[in-house]
Amino acid sequence: MFYLVKTPWFLKKMYPSCIWDIPSEEKKIYITFDDGPHPVATPFVLDELKKHNARATFFCIGKNVVAYPEIYKRILLEGHCTANHTQNHVNGWKTNDKEYLRNIEQAEKYIDSNLFRPPYGRINSFQISCLKKKGFKIIMWDVLSGDFDESISPDQCTLNVIGNAKQGSIIVFHDSEKAFSRMSIALSKALQFFVEKGYNFEMVK
Repeated sequence: MFYLVKTPWFLKKMYPSCIWDIPSEEKKIYITFDDGPHPVATPFVLDELKKHNARATFFCIGKNVVAYPEIYKRILLEGHCTANHTQNHVNGWKTNDKEYLRNIEQAEKYIDSNLFRPPYGRINSFQISCLKKKGFKIIMWDVLSGDFDESISPDQCTLNVIGNAKQGSIIVFHDSEKAFSRMSIALSKALQFFVEKGYNFEMVK
């Protein structure tokens, strides 16, 4: 499985209208979660965030919001931000533009947010243009934890984060069943590491 843990500068230049990080002179980091809500992973994440007084942004799949409305409500009640990640986790490179945009609109019925992250990070220029005309901010990432990768250890997942994140980084974890065994360990260690370094965890806005 090939993926880039640290997003290279040239990729950010290729898609300049997308938000890859949020430069700051203060010690701020933006932790985000994709693919939830999930009945086990998301409550764990919320408990960990509460321990460290951390705020995060959850990019939710519409069908999961429908399946677990109480968990979705808990995300909001505990002061976090939710965002659109399509209704059915569709790939923008493999989906007809009209169908792709319709899938995002469907998720809007359940997720009230102007923030959008394309599943797999795969989206084309036309889709970006249409979404921006509708007022969406397209949020990508600076650091990918790799928690979805079953070939790496939780410790490697932790190193992916703490070894690459810096002030203003947007970090991706996954509150999903597939990622849980790695995410649950890496998130706890990363939160503790950055707290000890004096960082604050904020929501993407």
